[in-house]
Amino acid sequence: MSDFRLGVLASGRGSNLQSIMDACAARQLEAEVVLVISDQVSAYALERARAAGIPAVYINPGNYQSRQDYDAAVVEILLAHGVELVCLAGYMRLVGKVMLAAYPNKIINIHPALLPAFPGLHAQRQACEYGVKYSGCTVHIVDEGMDTGPIILQAAVPVSDGDDEDSLSARILEQEHRLYPEALRLFAEGRIVVAGRKVSIV
Repeated sequence: MSDFRLGVLASGRGSNLQSIMDACAARQLEAEVVLVISDQVSAYALERARAAGIPAVYINPGNYQSRQDYDAAVVEILLAHGVELVCLAGYMRLVGKVMLAAYPNKIINIHPALLPAFPGLHAQRQACEYGVKYSGCTVHIVDEGMDTGPIILQAAVPVSDGDDEDSLSARILEQEHRLYPEALRLFAEGRIVVAGRKVSIV
């Protein structure tokens, strides 16, 4: 049986992309990253992909009149590479109807908070300012909202009195690197079942 084909969308340094590539290389999941796309020409994620011999594509949003047109271009390349599951890894654009229609329940994201708490940007800063005792990370299926899709897996991280955004971010990132490949393994094994807002692992 051939490996599950992953496409990764990233806007920044790509540390979660690296954790996924490493897990694939170690055969911790029967999957392969076959394409990396970025909306940022200088994203280090593209360099990580190229270093691993993975096709890395920059698509300039400025070349498209609408988000729908941009997403259509992304989908075209994903389909051309036979991508089965789309992974957002620090991708700083909202996914719209075009991409969701092409990959229903097959686009996933990881967010550095225990959703539904602290969606959006600077989740770790929000957690510190709010005074929560636990934060963490969430792998979820992407829908049209911001960090509102059905939850697949979560990992909790204690928040210490002396934590700031940077220290908490670093500890959460360790769990992200563990949790994201685990969620992908479940997808590759066909063990994810989505019914409305509920995700079951079979």
